[in-house]
Amino acid sequence: MRTTPLKVAIGAILACAIALVGACGQQQPAPDPVPIDGDDIGGAVTSADGPEAGVWVIVETTDLGTRFIRSVVTDDLGRYLVPDLPTANYDVWVRGYGLVDSPKVQAAPGEALNLTAVVAPNAQAAAQVYPAGYWASLIEVPAKSEFPGGGPQGNGISPNMHSQAQWLQWLKTGSCFTCHQIGNRATREIPAALGEFPGSVAAWARRIQSGQASVDMARESAMFGQSALLEMFASWTDRIADGELPPAPPRPQGLERNVVVTLWDWADEQTYLHDQISSDRRNPQVNANGLIYGSPELSTDLMPVLDPVRHTVSQVQLTPRDPETQPGATQAMLQPSPYWGEELIWDSKTNAHNPMFDGKGRVWMTATVRPPPNPDFCKAGSSHPSAQATPLETSGRQVAMYDPATGELTHVDTCFDTHHLNFAADANDTLWLNGYGSTVVGWIDTRMFDETQDEVASQGWTALILDTNGNGMRDEYVGPDYPVDPTKDKQIADAFYAVAPAVDGSVWGSILGFPGAVVRLDPGSNPPATALAERYELPWDEPNAPVNGYSPRGMDIDRNGVAWMGLGSGHMASFDRSKCNGPLNGPNALGRHCPEGWTLYPEPLPQFKNVTDSGSAEGSYYTWVDQFDTLGLGPNTPINTGNLSEGLLALDDGEWVVLRVPYPMGFYVKGMDGRIDDPSLGWKGKGVWTAIGTRAPFHMETGQGTLPKVVHFQVRPDPLAK
Repeated sequence: MRTTPLKVAIGAILACAIALVGACGQQQPAPDPVPIDGDDIGGAVTSADGPEAGVWVIVETTDLGTRFIRSVVTDDLGRYLVPDLPTANYDVWVRGYGLVDSPKVQAAPGEALNLTAVVAPNAQAAAQVYPAGYWASLIEVPAKSEFPGGGPQGNGISPNMHSQAQWLQWLKTGSCFTCHQIGNRATREIPAALGEFPGSVAAWARRIQSGQASVDMARESAMFGQSALLEMFASWTDRIADGELPPAPPRPQGLERNVVVTLWDWADEQTYLHDQISSDRRNPQVNANGLIYGSPELSTDLMPVLDPVRHTVSQVQLTPRDPETQPGATQAMLQPSPYWGEELIWDSKTNAHNPMFDGKGRVWMTATVRPPPNPDFCKAGSSHPSAQATPLETSGRQVAMYDPATGELTHVDTCFDTHHLNFAADANDTLWLNGYGSTVVGWIDTRMFDETQDEVASQGWTALILDTNGNGMRDEYVGPDYPVDPTKDKQIADAFYAVAPAVDGSVWGSILGFPGAVVRLDPGSNPPATALAERYELPWDEPNAPVNGYSPRGMDIDRNGVAWMGLGSGHMASFDRSKCNGPLNGPNALGRHCPEGWTLYPEPLPQFKNVTDSGSAEGSYYTWVDQFDTLGLGPNTPINTGNLSEGLLALDDGEWVVLRVPYPMGFYVKGMDGRIDDPSLGWKGKGVWTAIGTRAPFHMETGQGTLPKVVHFQVRPDPLAK
């Protein structure tokens, strides 16, 4: 069990009394010097209040091939040690809750350096380094009594918004939270460059019409009822401008003080990244000490590459197969951007997304290789087994594979849409893929493809069919729009968002929407003919329901077959199929038949105003399970992207460990993976990798000119471990 802030405070008071040192507010003598090696910087942090425990020491340099930043946390006595620094000159400073940033001082590895922290002069100054989610928690969400919406002639809320929970689901898993952070300074204030307005509602109306994403933002805001959404955000920014402050977060405690965070710049200021990949999900020792590859999605066709050993960056040119392929991002805007004016900054044709390493060290990614109309082998009348079962007319994104050994890019034209992908641990190295909004799940037999280069025979796909007649076989079924026929099976119209193969051969997917669900697909011995699905819906608002959460987005599966996911309700959820009491197939197994399989863990942020349900203001984009203990908290540790918490959220035996990125503020990611570079080195030889994934890196603390970043998390045995 981790130590709580209350226990720490009580312990400090007792220690002070026992030591008979007088008033606890008096400055205490600095602790003994911290032993350091030639590649470390270490010392003690004190302020006018004495030793500063649980604050960050940050080092930064531009002397290497790219910008390099590393941060650590001070121990109970205010001591710190920044380990294993490459040779360079560093700016060093202190940041922490209750402080303002200390002046930067110069240091080099091998130097002992005591630092003086600066106590914040007031609460307003202290709050500037609080995570975005604390500021976002000041948003006053429409009360439950205002739903269902009354439209423009009523309360301004869309009539399609039936509940407060549905409003939050769309905010977190359908619109704003899914592209960038809310609550950072760039969003909680109205930028002067936007212009002058008669009021904040007008300013917000202009803000969502800005830049290349404006068409999307305007459309998504209409889903809420645009006037109600604008009034909500305007009230929020007005109250902050008038001096309203969020609650103070606790300083890092326990394991959180053992975290080492390293960042490198990569790509350019007009590029954003979706995610990155460092190793094979099934074997994290693949690509040990190797290059990190990023997916630039709609922004550019230049895939960024980081060498974390030499601290250098490079690029790989991605191309579609068909030169007639058009850019995926809208090549228009409603109003100029306050950052980029009328310049269109995103022009990718490949729309590369979610890369994955295979066991041979090759990088597979979902990527557009041609315009949407499908070739004939995908359509009705084809002899392809999957097309005979479920013909497909179009696909918006397919597959590409980059081989670092040869520098070659190979395209694989798939009939099915692709979005996320993951390799199964089977003899064929099957690559499972889903399409965002597609009602089929696809796969590529990569072993067959390697042997034959036959992209037609190597692929397949299946609709999702429930075994509603309960005979254990896939046979004749009714379509999604037809009622259940107990003599037949039933097709469902769910679309996988995440896709996660399990060790038992099944493939799991998260289902977006309200209240959302997970689906387990058993391919059987001869898919698609043998593929059957099971659906498990979150039992939101059901009498006597054991949980009160809703709307998953990204998810993963652990090695015990338990599914883990972040929810729009501000929880991490697990679903354990082994806990189900009733039948898993048959006419009653349509989704709400296993509420007992769900467990919820509220994420560690305050809740929005007007929201009384459990959960928090957090809106995690994705969940990844550290199956092989690459982070150091143990195998099968589930980790959420804490995009409003400014870090990763690891669930350690039911207790949260917040891996905060203190600088630059604005940490927002969409995925992660782990790698073991050298198992003999303990914590030094492994870690979790991710990439800053906001579509607006210019919203981060360092403003316009901020480059996308790779981030590496490690957990050492104690705050001074070398």
